[in-house]
Formats: sequence, C-alpha cells, structure tokens
Amino acid sequence: MVDKRALDVQRKRVTVVGLGRSGAAACKLLVSRGALVTGSDHRPAEEIETNLADLERRGVRCEFGRHRLETFLQADLIILSPGVESNLPLLQQARSQGVRVWSEVELAFRATEASFVAITGTNGKSTTTTLIGLMVKHAGKKAIVAGNIGTALCDVVPGLSPEYWVVAEISSFQLETIEAFRPQVALLLNVTPDHLDRYADLAQYSGAKARIFLNQQSHDMAILNADDPLTVEAGAQGKARQIFFSQRQAVKEGAFLKEETFWLRLGGKGEAICSRQDLKIRGAHNTENVLAALAAAGLLGVPSHSMREVLKQFGGLEHRLEAVAEIAGVQYINDSKGTNVGATVKSLESFPAGKVVLIAGGLDKGADFRPLIPPVKERVKATILIGQAREKLQATLQGVCPVQEAASLEGAVEAAATLAAQGDVVLLSPACASFDMFRDFEERGRAYKAAVKRLRD
Repeated sequence: MVDKRALDVQRKRVTVVGLGRSGAAACKLLVSRGALVTGSDHRPAEEIETNLADLERRGVRCEFGRHRLETFLQADLIILSPGVESNLPLLQQARSQGVRVWSEVELAFRATEASFVAITGTNGKSTTTTLIGLMVKHAGKKAIVAGNIGTALCDVVPGLSPEYWVVAEISSFQLETIEAFRPQVALLLNVTPDHLDRYADLAQYSGAKARIFLNQQSHDMAILNADDPLTVEAGAQGKARQIFFSQRQAVKEGAFLKEETFWLRLGGKGEAICSRQDLKIRGAHNTENVLAALAAAGLLGVPSHSMREVLKQFGGLEHRLEAVAEIAGVQYINDSKGTNVGATVKSLESFPAGKVVLIAGGLDKGADFRPLIPPVKERVKATILIGQAREKLQATLQGVCPVQEAASLEGAVEAAATLAAQGDVVLLSPACASFDMFRDFEERGRAYKAAVKRLRD
C-alpha cells in the first residue's frame, strides 16, 4: 500500500480549472466523492469538446467564457488541468487566501491505493511509458497506462486495487502543483530546452521536472539518464535509490547498450536482453527509451523474456517517427510529436546524411533553434518552413541548407515531393508546437498523413 494522505472532499467546494479531458475526469471523480464541484474554463462553450451537459447532469456547475475570481476565492480546493498555468493571477490570489491548489495528478494519486511508476522528461515520455506498460502486462502483472499520454489519471484510478501499477506519463506542468504525489518508481529521461515561453530559463524548467522526486523516500527508486548531466543533477537532489541507463557506458545498476546489445544489470547480476537489430523502432532516441523501460521493468520484476518479446513486437507510436508511405522511392515520415528542438535533432540523427527534406515550423515556444544547425547541415538537403516560427527558423537556417516557406502543411508536402529524389526521406519534425495552425500535434500529424495520401492517390 502506498503511504499517502487520504482524500476527503465530502461537501468541500472544489473548483476545477480547465474542462478538457483531464478536467472533466477530475470533475467526475470529485462529484463521486461528494464534493461540490465548479468547472471553470476561459474558452466559450462551443470551443470546449467535453460534454458539458453530461457534467451538469452529474451535478457539476460549469462556467465558461472567462474565469471568475469569486469561483477561485470561495473554493476549499482548486484542481488544475495540465495546460493551465499555475501562476495565473487568480490562482495567486486564491493561494494568498489559503486555498490549496493541486494538479489533476495529485488528485488521482490521493484517490487510489495503486502504486505509481511516473515518467517525465523533455522527449520520449510516451514511448517509454507505453513500453513499460506493455512489459508489465506481458509479465501477467496488473498495470494501467494513463496520464499525459492521453487517458486522464482520474478516469482510471478509482477502484484500482493495491496490486495495480499505474504507469503514468507526467509533464512538468503537472508536477508544478503536486503536494504528496510520490511514485515508487520515478523516471527522468532527459532535460533539453522546451517550454521557455512558460519558464524563465532552463534551470526553472529542469527544476519543475525534478519535482517528480520530491516526495520519494530511500526505499523508492529514481531512474536517471547517465548521459544527461541535468538529469543526473536533478536525481541527486532526492532521497530515492538511484538507477541509471546509458547508451555510452556500462552502468553498475540499470540498463545499458554494449556492442549493439541491450543489457540489464540489477542486484549485481547482468543479463543480455536483445540486440538493437531486434527492434522494430528506429533512432538513437528510441534506444534511450528502450533502456529506460528496461530499467523500470526490471525493478518491477518483469522477466527478461517478457521484455524481449515486447521489444521485438513494438512498432512505435503514431506521430513519433511514424512511417506513413513510400512513394516513388521516397519515404514519408510523420514525427509531429517533435515539438521541441531536441526532439527534432534526435529525429534527424536517425537518417542518412544529405537525404532528408525537412518540414519544420509552427508555434515558437521561445526556443533557441541554433542546435538544429549541425544536424541540418549534415543530413538535410532542403527545409520547408511553415507556421508562426518560420521567419525565425529561416533566419537560423539560412545558408545552412536551401530553405523555402509554405503557407500550409499541405503545400509543404507538395513542395517536399518536388525536391525529394529516390532514396530520400520527407520528414515532418516541426521543432515547434502546433497551436498556431492545429488543435494539437495529433491533428497536425493526421493532416500530414492526409496530404501524403493525396500525393499517392
């Protein structure tokens, strides 16, 4: 049983900020526990995809169009959806009046006796989370995958028995407002510049990630990327036992790559799991994800044959270096989840030199695009830029490779098709958020695939 404070919200006034997927799930959980719930969203009702009528039937009072100060000040507790900024002036005023503010993750944690494996990092969270969940399930253990990966934690944790493992993808935004959240196993995959439109600098962003270790104790476990100094530094601040993974060195405890073979060493015993050639998924970043998943699965008692079978069968996630089609000898790859510079750099490193036509651009999150220069110079034959960040990107990449702009993603795909020759790769890896042109990276990825399909048809 996980040691935590109980959840008692009976007859308490709770405001849930943000009525998307996570917010709606929080509202339903709170109502089921007897809370008096108000859901608040600054968007007009017609822009909210959640079934507001269903929430109201359950007893949730819904406010939309703007946030109301009195709704925040009169609350006993405020729950934040992942995308809501934790330093909104209304929240600051509420805190000054003694109102507690939690993330949806904190609420879910307090609502279940299940144990948590929590995964955070700039890149690779969804793939690593999925792999861990598959390995644990293959071993016959009870596990459920949720969190920032797409299924709200509050939707799945009620009623879970103590023997369940909740394998949860957690964002830095969600970690900002945890209080007691304590995963028995916590992974920090990497820290590279991202969300600098929200954080003052890389140190503040890294500090938010490091909160995943905040409440861990000496018998809990922290899994860290030995190849990433910021990750190692963040883990050193916690009390948990440290386990490492590395592509570059044979670690004493954890997972590592040696001569193209994945190894797991725990309790002083080492075992070869499989060859890198056995994997369906490609790229150095996926090697890193696999190592992290092996370390976690090993700590959870997953036998090596279960790890091996999952790795041999797993074909990757949609929008993450997803093979879309091959047309006239040109591969079309959808990496719409590449929403930051570090992700795009790692994606480019998966392809041969001089063979990539890159489609990039979108909403700038305050990123420094200069780290793109070396991999673009080495691997990209032409770049096509879209979205709000295209001028900044063009200023960075001008002279590095041929650059042109497109007014739409469909236009970018058509332009890329004219530039690519047999043996080339047309890669959508934007290095930017999607919100200037699309609802989310998933909609952007689907639009890319539809544009490629039109080429083929």
